[in-house]
Amino acid sequence: MIELHKRAVMYLPGVGPRKAEILQKEAGIASFEDLLYYFPYKYIDRSRFYTISSIHGDMAYIQLKGQILSFDTLGEGRARRIVARFSDGTGVIDLVWFKGLAYVKEKYQTGREYIVFGKPAEFGQSYSIAHPEIDPLAQAGQVASGLTPFYNTTEKMKKAFLHSRAIQNLQYTLLGLLNWETPETLPPDIIERIRMIPLAEAMRNIHFPESAEKLKAARLRLKFDELFFIQLNILRTAAHRKTKLKGLVCPTVGRRFNTFYKDYLPFDLTAAQKRVVREIRADMGSGRQMNRLLQGDVGSGKTLVALLSMLLAIDNNYQACMMAPTEILANQHYATVMHFLGDMDVRIVLLTGSVRKKERNRILPAIAAGEVDIIIGTHALIEDAVAFASLGLAVIDEQHRFGVEQRSRLWQKNEHVPHVLVMTATPIPRTLAMTLYGDLDVSVIDQLPPGRKPILTLHRYDNRKAELYDFLRKELSRGRQAYVVYPMIEESEKLDYKNLEEGFDVFRDVFPEYKVGMVHGRMKAAEKEAVMQQFISGEAQILLATTVIEVGVNVPNASVMVIESAERFGLSQLHQLRGRVGRGSEQSYCVLVSSYKLSNETRKRLEIMVQTNNGFEIAEADLRLRGQGDLEGTRQSGQGIDLKIANLGSDGQILQYARDIAGEILAADPDLSLPERQLLADRLKALFSGKQNWRLIS
Repeated sequence: MIELHKRAVMYLPGVGPRKAEILQKEAGIASFEDLLYYFPYKYIDRSRFYTISSIHGDMAYIQLKGQILSFDTLGEGRARRIVARFSDGTGVIDLVWFKGLAYVKEKYQTGREYIVFGKPAEFGQSYSIAHPEIDPLAQAGQVASGLTPFYNTTEKMKKAFLHSRAIQNLQYTLLGLLNWETPETLPPDIIERIRMIPLAEAMRNIHFPESAEKLKAARLRLKFDELFFIQLNILRTAAHRKTKLKGLVCPTVGRRFNTFYKDYLPFDLTAAQKRVVREIRADMGSGRQMNRLLQGDVGSGKTLVALLSMLLAIDNNYQACMMAPTEILANQHYATVMHFLGDMDVRIVLLTGSVRKKERNRILPAIAAGEVDIIIGTHALIEDAVAFASLGLAVIDEQHRFGVEQRSRLWQKNEHVPHVLVMTATPIPRTLAMTLYGDLDVSVIDQLPPGRKPILTLHRYDNRKAELYDFLRKELSRGRQAYVVYPMIEESEKLDYKNLEEGFDVFRDVFPEYKVGMVHGRMKAAEKEAVMQQFISGEAQILLATTVIEVGVNVPNASVMVIESAERFGLSQLHQLRGRVGRGSEQSYCVLVSSYKLSNETRKRLEIMVQTNNGFEIAEADLRLRGQGDLEGTRQSGQGIDLKIANLGSDGQILQYARDIAGEILAADPDLSLPERQLLADRLKALFSGKQNWRLIS
């Protein structure tokens, strides 16, 4: 039975080599099992029949019973179509086909009884259905008995006649081939404990629901399965790493850490920062390899915590490195760390792609000889030419911007696996953190440093620009600076650049007394850097930009962030942009400018931004509104989190339940070596063995 599941989908009756290739490329369906786990995205109740006389314009889908009266071929070239007149005795409706005309003429005949299903469109006083589903009345029991599944399809799939109905037919064929049975993935004691339906019953009802109740039970079981095995894999890997990977022991809180803490610390640490430093100290002194995720909003003081951690490594005769995703951010970290340390005897270097050859030739041997304590840089740190003498701690900033494979190259440069501190200013919802980073220990800085005032967020419509300019002039007259951010989307890139350039001209006209700068992705790095430096130094007062400033610019004097076309940004991105201001002690503002016409969801998004500055609340709301999507912004490539039915925005309780049970099973049998756990071990192997286990890296 299991072997049958693994068979290539090409061998399923009705598929063949050409369709198999399209199914694999377009939907990732390569085997029988892949097809079985290709779940419907919605269901429509087809138990009800309508009459043509009762059709009205607001109907989404209708199902009719009647006869085709006649066929006509109309139009020429691309406009060529077949129109069939269909009647149920109460009226007449047009059925229209633009594709597969020869197939239609051959398949359907006048005078026969058919069931027609589709979406009605209104033209004046008459209605039509384009590309309807048509079945002989004799098949009513199969196609019109209740909830009908709808499967996601692409244009290429539809062209190959792999539309939703065709996928449904393939599922029917496959389940018939399997005798409507699928092998169980959970042992009897777990099934009894969770009180859910068997997998075979769940599979039958997810594709062909017997009732709404059975469908609900099927979805619950399949969601649990999916989340349970992800958590079992994460927790087993984490346990394996803790027992198998020895960490470099850093027991000493030494001279440099203490000197900095007593004499150089610019302000008292918040209670949250102190708590996180204690957690890191405990990890680094434990003999186990630290793998910790440090979450904190923009401006919460993550860099200071990272510096204290690096000083801890140095006091124990190890080197430390900090890797940032962009040169701007690496430069920013370097300047911040240099400023914090002042004249302390800590040797620091900056290594980015822009460092000149002569300078590199000086830096690289010094790193290899252990003459450098802290190395700050970009992905240049993972080039083959870079060799560390004794890397004890690696700090990764905004880790989702690095491929996991890239990061692994840092560890391969070292005889021992270094401690890892992963930092992100992208607040990650709890369910997402449990799934993407569930094997990392998590620390959260949930307080802002003293003296910081919460940013005031305002929503303004773009037909009231004069008021916005007055407000900006008032802030600029106080010696402040302002960002103005424009969206830049690939699909509308030309138009977006035009808007940015037109905006640049407007701002120069409206504010002739101030210097206005502009940065965007098409500029050369040196050109961009020069404009940024003008703004950082205060020579330019207004900076127009695309989202290149989302991460890495720290200008405490900038007190206003204006976001143009705010409706085109996601919540997390709006929050990241807002975090560019509020770096000083002055009151800062974020002004969201949008058009007046907004969808309900967009209006809700902007309202959330106005109501709260809490990044975690925003991230949770974003997940609820958008769903997990491709987990963009937090997804680690190579981790294989590809959810087919569960939704992290709405299935938090199931996730927690699945994680608790997985944890209990591993507590009793960490290697799943007991005979009664063989089924779980086999399933884990089948699901995850093909994927490189980057979790042992971070």
